Amino acid sequence: MFRAGIVAWTACIAAILSAAVAATAVIDGIGVNWGTLMSHAMDPAMVVQMLKANRINKAKLFDADPWIVNALAGSGIEVMLAIPNDHLGDMSSKYKNAKDWVKQNVVKYDHKDGVHIKYVAVGNEPFLKSYKGSFTSTIFPALKNIQRALDEAGVGNRIKATIPQNADIYSSLVNNSAPSAGNFRKDIRALMTKIVRYLHSKGSPFVVNIYPYLSLYQDPNFPVDFAFFDGKSRPVVDEGLHYTNVFDANYDTLVWSLRKAGVPNMKIIVGEVGWPTDGDENANAKLAKRFYDGFLKKMAGKVGTPLRPGKLEVYLFGLIDEDMKSVVPGKFERHWGIFTYDGRPKFPTDFAGKGTDGYLIGATGVQYLPERWCVLDENAAKNKLKLIPSSVNYACSTGDCTPLGYGSSCEGLSLSGNISYAFNAYFQTMDQDVRACDFEGLGKITTTNLSQGRCLFPVQIVSAGERVVTVSLAAVVAAMVLV
Repeated sequence: MFRAGIVAWTACIAAILSAAVAATAVIDGIGVNWGTLMSHAMDPAMVVQMLKANRINKAKLFDADPWIVNALAGSGIEVMLAIPNDHLGDMSSKYKNAKDWVKQNVVKYDHKDGVHIKYVAVGNEPFLKSYKGSFTSTIFPALKNIQRALDEAGVGNRIKATIPQNADIYSSLVNNSAPSAGNFRKDIRALMTKIVRYLHSKGSPFVVNIYPYLSLYQDPNFPVDFAFFDGKSRPVVDEGLHYTNVFDANYDTLVWSLRKAGVPNMKIIVGEVGWPTDGDENANAKLAKRFYDGFLKKMAGKVGTPLRPGKLEVYLFGLIDEDMKSVVPGKFERHWGIFTYDGRPKFPTDFAGKGTDGYLIGATGVQYLPERWCVLDENAAKNKLKLIPSSVNYACSTGDCTPLGYGSSCEGLSLSGNISYAFNAYFQTMDQDVRACDFEGLGKITTTNLSQGRCLFPVQIVSAGERVVTVSLAAVVAAMVLV
């Protein structure tokens, strides 16, 4: 019933809404972040088709995985490739490394019917305070080497290197939180001034990640309405400009910081912005819809910010939920997607900017594992109560148990329900291997779906990698039969 219901639901939504949604592109200037930190990834070709069905024409990646980049070939989708932070040392130490990277990951795809690469992201949020300066000495040389390699390859006039930055690299004064008091952090101010002037000289944009949700999550006294765009908050007045939401205030704090660094007109791209749907009391589909409704209306109206009126360029974060992301920042980290792990849209909203709600078109052709779950065997548990805590911890060390937290979608489960959820999370992550439902005799496999209300006991999809292996084995068997 689970798989059949999901397939029927997706097909129904697609049939009813595809003509209305696909007829109009997603609001101009909007792209998506395509992350891949998931235990069971959909086939990249399937994801590209989902993007095209929704007429999303910009994608920002976190690496340059050939599996994904090849799938984007011929799609016309504008792409931002990326070099992870752990490669910055190589890119900065030898120019040849940067030159080879550009040859293998940019030039290779730069041809007719190839990949429309627009930017190369060098690192990702390298100045986060939690990194304790790990990338301070390598990020700028790496940036310059990559841009030089792009220039020498003859593509630097249309493919630009940049650095996605976290908004913690700038702030206002402690005693004056107005945007006009903003500037880059003192510990990196001199370096940031050099970087932004270099970027500006090369015609590259400043890419910044802005998260109103995190402002709310990190500060218990933060005014809730100020995280949204529906005008319910009390405005903040600065230099005669009125701010009714934290996104505008944050963005304009950056504008002021760039002014003080000597590049007042530098192009800004918002590299990440979004709202999670699980893992915290404020992370749910209702508030995500409220956020996106206001933000997309703002984007459609091309109103910009008080200091920078006009069209904005942004990448929503993110495309699909990622069940393998680190939860150190918070359990919500695995739930940023506007689509679920299996490519279903989470909530209706006005992604086309036409004034009417609608669901995005979900992925088609998704295959699921069998309809079975691993749950607590309550009879066996009576004599093994001491084993339960360690078994749950073990299950949650690999499986995704974030929906069990306070305020999350499964917080209302009973004790046995919590244990069953943890067991099933591990069982599904391990491709339903029967050995993954042992838990020292505490687990059992059932065909009864324990999902209730907002709490989904998932059945995992057949991962694209597994599907490739299956097809390959089938080909081998077929060949042996022929022989």
